[in-house]
Amino acid sequence: MLNSISPLDGRYIGKVSELVDYFSEAALIKNRIAIEVEWLIFICNKLKLEGTIVLHETEIESLRKLYLDFQNDFAEEIKEIEKTTKHDVKAVEYFLRKALKVLKKEELIPFLHFACTSEDINNLAYATMVKGGLTKVIIPNIDEILGVLQKLAFENQEIPMLSHTHGQAASPTTVGKEFKNFGARLFRQIETLKKLEIFGKMNGATGNFNAHCVAYPEIDWMKASMEFVEGLGFKWQKLTTQIEPHDYLAEIFDSIKRINVILIDLDRDIWSYVSFGYFKQKTVAGEVGSSTMPHKVNPIDFENSEGNLGLANSFLNHLSEKLPVSRMQRDLTDSTVLRNIGVAFGYSLLAYKSTITGLGKLEINKEKISEDLENNWAILTEAIQTVMRRFGIEDAYEKLKELSRGKEITKEKIHDFVQALDIPDEQKNRLLKLTPSSYIGLANKF
Repeated sequence: MLNSISPLDGRYIGKVSELVDYFSEAALIKNRIAIEVEWLIFICNKLKLEGTIVLHETEIESLRKLYLDFQNDFAEEIKEIEKTTKHDVKAVEYFLRKALKVLKKEELIPFLHFACTSEDINNLAYATMVKGGLTKVIIPNIDEILGVLQKLAFENQEIPMLSHTHGQAASPTTVGKEFKNFGARLFRQIETLKKLEIFGKMNGATGNFNAHCVAYPEIDWMKASMEFVEGLGFKWQKLTTQIEPHDYLAEIFDSIKRINVILIDLDRDIWSYVSFGYFKQKTVAGEVGSSTMPHKVNPIDFENSEGNLGLANSFLNHLSEKLPVSRMQRDLTDSTVLRNIGVAFGYSLLAYKSTITGLGKLEINKEKISEDLENNWAILTEAIQTVMRRFGIEDAYEKLKELSRGKEITKEKIHDFVQALDIPDEQKNRLLKLTPSSYIGLANKF
């Protein structure tokens, strides 16, 4: 760990270790084995290609154990083979040849990787990894953030708070309403992410089933391909070059990127509210806020989250822009880039956990929030000039602007101004009862 180049594999491995099962080198190898094994079973037992044999349940079980009971020893053996082949997928094929010999099914060796290009294996392996990483790790953590936001929104829906537009005092809101804003945005993007489809292809060197048709012209290879891909739980990609076009991956990465942007916005707002004193942070025994200033309790969780979300989005942006672009029928630039999906997901996960931790430490400082409201009676000028407009008073805005802009406005000045207005007593009394804390509109009704 101390010699790791990436902090994800060093300093932060304990926080992102859930992704190891989906995006490590061993995970990629395991999923390549899975696709190779399932394709062999499919062409033997489903297509019953001439020259193959039907595999019995025990034989199928033995083959599937190679990935269901995957051992790191398998990965190490394959990496050793790769030193000779200089080709990662071919190394998996050679590993499986040995497995078939152990099972005494040498006659099936010619049908390993049958009519496949490496991308047939890789695209489905990565699809499996992305699906697992999303459904088991990324989405559950985003859902947890949403749950915390919804809880904070409910608990604080009645607490009035001064708004700030352009960094200046503005018409009040409630603490709960502001959490609800972020929750609503996050919910919409999560639902979009959950609906995105994951695609896969199995159609040979340039996507045309060329070799398939020469070897077995009697087989409906399009139907077979669709059945195989959909049997793995993916949407069949009919039209491709040598590679699956990766457009679905770009959609997923862009969706996560939008979620991350919303969370950056949340991090910065919470950071500002902590700075204002609106939120306190629960202290943790033994934790140090500053190496020199003992009093400090810094909003480090939100700062860590913001920083890691930025890193995540830089990777996600490159992934979504680069992966759908491949020269003519194939170039290899996607191969090295695909290996960084786990990095993008890792920085996202690291940020999500920081956000969750930070939100869990927040305490609402009602006294400070109330104090700021009480010190900003000028915000009621919006309400007063709007009522004046209702009753046809000319230059209502201008009169309030003259009263308040750049000047200290107190409760008394507001009341003196209202008392002098030529409006019905009922409306005047309503304005006189209005306070910065009660001027929240429908903020507590959403």
